[in-house]
Amino acid sequence: MSRRQKIIKLLEERDFSVSELSLLLEVRDKRVILEDLKRIAKSLKHEGKVLLIQPAVCRKCGFVFRAEINIPSKCPRCKTQWIEEPRFRIELR
Repeated sequence: MSRRQKIIKLLEERDFSVSELSLLLEVRDKRVILEDLKRIAKSLKHEGKVLLIQPAVCRKCGFVFRAEINIPSKCPRCKTQWIEEPRFRIELR
C-alpha cells in the first residue's frame, strides 16, 4: 500500500493533523504530507469523496485561519507561533 493510500485509509476513519500523520507514517518532512494531501484532495473528486479541513486556530487569541492545506507559522493578529494545526478528514459527498 502506498503512503497516499495509507493516508486516505487513516483519514476515512477519523481526523488527523499533519504532525500526527507524519508520526504515524514515519515521514520526517511535513511538506511531504502536505503535498500528499493536496494530491489526495484532487483525486477524491473522482471518487465522490471530499477532504474536509478544520482550519488552524491561534491558541493565544483565537484567530481562525482559512481552511487550506497548509500549516501557518504565526498568527497575523497577535504574532505568536502558538498555532493549533489544521485537521483533515475524508467523507463521502
